[in-house]
Parts: sequence; C-alpha cells; structure tokens
Amino acid sequence: MMVPVALLLLGALTAVAGPRLLARADWADREPVVALWAWQCVVAGVLLCCALSMTLSAAAAWQAVRGPVFGPAPRAVMDAYALRAAGPWAAAIAVVLACGGLWTLLMLVREIVRARARRRRRRTELLVRAPLLPGEEPATGPLVVLEGERPDAWWLPGTAPRLVITTAALRRLKGRQLDALLAHEQGHDRARHDWLLHCSAALAGGFPQVPVFAAFRDEMHRLVELAADDMASRRFGRLTTALALVELNEDRGVFGPAPTPQAHVPHRVHRLLTPPDRLPALHRLRLTATAALVPVVPVVVALVPGLRALG
Repeated sequence: MMVPVALLLLGALTAVAGPRLLARADWADREPVVALWAWQCVVAGVLLCCALSMTLSAAAAWQAVRGPVFGPAPRAVMDAYALRAAGPWAAAIAVVLACGGLWTLLMLVREIVRARARRRRRRTELLVRAPLLPGEEPATGPLVVLEGERPDAWWLPGTAPRLVITTAALRRLKGRQLDALLAHEQGHDRARHDWLLHCSAALAGGFPQVPVFAAFRDEMHRLVELAADDMASRRFGRLTTALALVELNEDRGVFGPAPTPQAHVPHRVHRLLTPPDRLPALHRLRLTATAALVPVVPVVVALVPGLRALG
C-alpha cells in the first residue's frame, strides 16, 4: 500500500521542482503561450497526484469505495495494491485529501460568484455613466465610449463582450493604436484567460500556504498579458502596441522609479520594443510535449502495480 504515499511524494516534488524550473527557464517571456501551458500542466500534475492518492487511500479504507474502483479488475490486481494491508492512516489520508478537494471546489465557486458580481456591478456602473436616451437602442458593437478625463480601457466579458474606453483614451490613442488595444483585449477573450485567472485565484486563496499555487496565480497574471500583447502585435505591429500601452499608462506613474500596481507595464513595453527571438517550432513542440508528460506521470505511477499484476 505504498502507491498513495508515492503519489503524495510525487505531488510534493512536482510542487517544489516545477515552479523552480519554470522560474529559471529563459524562454517563458519569449513563448508566453507555452509557459501558460507548462504552468497548467504542473498544477494539474499536483492536483492529480492528490486525487489519485485520495482514491486509492479511500479504496484501502472502505469497501464501499473499493468495489466501484476495483470491481471490474481481476483479483490479482487488487492483491497487487495490498489494500487489505493498509493501516488506519489510509482513512485519515483519504479524509484529509477529500476535504482539500471539497475546499478547492468551494473556493472556485466563490471566485466565480465574485467575478459575476463584479461583472454585474461594472455593467450597472456602465448604464449609470452611459444611460440610454428615450427611444435609443442598446449598442451591439464591440466598443463602448464613456466620457472621462482619465485615459482608461477595460474589457467587459459576457454574452456580448465589449471594450469600454474613455474619451480621454480616444484622444490619446492614434491611428491603429486603438485597433491594437481592441486586439489585445479580444486575445484575452478568445483564449479564455479569465478562467485561468479565476482558477489560479481560487487555488491561491484557498491554500495561501502552498507556494506553488501563489506562484501559479502571479505567473498567470503576468503571462496572459504577454500572450495578449503578442496577439495584438502580430496584427498591428509591436511599435503600435507598445505606444498604445504607453499612452494609456503614462499618467499613472508606472514609468517612474516608485513601484506601482502596474509595475509590469514598463517590462511589457520594453519587450515589445526589443522583441526576443522566438524559439524554433520544433523546440516549442518539445517543450509542449514535455509539459504534457507532467500530469501523465501520476497516472502511470498509479497504474504500475495493476499492470504488473496483469503481466
């Protein structure tokens, strides 16, 4: 009955080694989409280790779980996992991991509820700031313009996603810069970056003492912006996208010496103006395939005893 313990150790190793390896990688900023995939695979591998360990521990502790899990399998497979030799710790591990899984689900539901509440609040504020006149039909286009003295723009997701932009931002953005801004926000929407942010925030909020989840949240916020910048720059050029970023954030003090909440903006502008060389396609494919192996390893570890029993 060492497989659940081995899975927990593998999960701990993945949680420690995965973020360190990704932090040392020199290709994350060059290939943010691949880095996003790698981070998701690392976190999925950690969660899968916990889920498989919980299942096998519960099967060792209770017959009610053992039947559905090993029911169709030959007797030799069940003997290979030595379920009957498990001590009382099997039930404790299963309960602790089940509580962790339930807590994760609750945190994800809470994050989704909060996100929907924020979305409703912003739509209500939008109606207050831009009310419909008598006889006016609601706008159906992707762009909503608000009166405002501060340059600002944000994406409002939903069934009819829109880019909300202030008149001050329109006065600043010139030519194709507005198109680049729209392409950036549409890149977030098409790649469903909001779900990545929700999941990472739920894990980091539910388990604040687990470093891998905090790093996952921070990297998601950074990498989704780099990926959206690349989507916009491929259509409208890196210089145009960089100038749009500068025009929107120049009055917020982000380019000064003092740290601000948007301290990542100067790095994004520098990256757009001095673009790093992309990795070769074959190298990107190897990195993608290697990352995909991370969640596969726990499954292989869990199946090894059964496969050996089957010869």
